Amino acid sequence: MYAASLTSALEFICNICGSPNRRAVQELTREDPSCSACGSNVRTRGILRVLSNELFGVDLTLPEFPRVKSLRGIGTSDKEAYAVRLAEKFDYRNTFFHREPRLDLANLPEEESGRYDFLISSEVLEHVPPPVETALQNASRLLKPSGVFVLTVPYSIEPAGVERFPQLHQYGLVEVGGRILLVNRTPEDALQIFEDLVFHGGRGSTLEMREFNEDGLKALLTSAGFCDVRMCAEDYRPFGIVHAESWSLPIAARKGPFALGRGAVRDILEEWRDLRRKSTSEMEQIESSVWHRIGRKLGFVR
Repeated sequence: MYAASLTSALEFICNICGSPNRRAVQELTREDPSCSACGSNVRTRGILRVLSNELFGVDLTLPEFPRVKSLRGIGTSDKEAYAVRLAEKFDYRNTFFHREPRLDLANLPEEESGRYDFLISSEVLEHVPPPVETALQNASRLLKPSGVFVLTVPYSIEPAGVERFPQLHQYGLVEVGGRILLVNRTPEDALQIFEDLVFHGGRGSTLEMREFNEDGLKALLTSAGFCDVRMCAEDYRPFGIVHAESWSLPIAARKGPFALGRGAVRDILEEWRDLRRKSTSEMEQIESSVWHRIGRKLGFVR
C-alpha cells in the first residue's frame, strides 16, 4: 500500500540500481537525490521508466532489462549511474559536448544519421545555442524511422517560452566588477551585452539559453519530425516517481511505431532460454540435495 500523504514514508525500488528505499514523500523532488545507493532522483528514475515502457511496454528496473545488444542507443551527457548500466544491456554509448566522446546536436556528423533506436537527452536542450530547431531536427536525424527520443528539459505552462539570446552568433562570457556578462556580436555586426544570466550547476557553469513552454515544445518536436509526443505526467510510486509539479516532466517523442527487429527478438529469446536453463539446472541441484530429500520425506516440500 503506497503512501498518500506528503508526510508519510514511501517504500520503493530504485529502477536504476534496483535498491530498496524508504523516503518521506516530500523528499522525492525532481532534482534532489533520493536513492540511498546510486543517488538517483525523480527525474532520472522517470527517464528510465519512460525508456522501459517505450522499448518493452512494461515497467522494468534497469537491472531487469533484457540484454539486447542489437538495440542501439546514444546519450547526451547521461548520468553515469544509468549510462554504465545501459551500456551493459544495449549497444549504447554516452557522449558529451566538451569532452570525448563528443557529440554536438547543433552540428551533427552525417555518418551518425539514422543509426539509433533510442536517444536520451536530459537537461541539455535548454543550453544549446539558437536556433534550437537545429538541435531537435538533428535529434530526429539520429534515430531510425521507429526510434524514440526520451528527454527532459525545464519547461513552463506559460503561454510562451523565452529565448534569452535570439541573435547569438559570436559570443563569450566576461567578468566585470564581480559580475558575469555575456557579450555577443550579432550576424548584422551589432554588439550586445547581457547581464542577470541564469546558470545551471552554479555561477559561470552551464548557461541557460532558453526556457521552453509546454505547447511550444510539443510544436517544436512535431516540426522536427516526431509524430507522437507524450508528456509523461503519471506518478509511479513503486519506483519512487512522484511528480511535485505538472511541468518539466519526462517526454517521449517517437518518429514512428516501435517494433523489435529480428536481431532484438533473437537476443531476448536467447536470454530467456539461458535464464530458463539456469533455473532448470538450479532446481535440479536443489532437488538432488540431501536437505530437499529430507524436506520431501517430512512433507515440507513436494
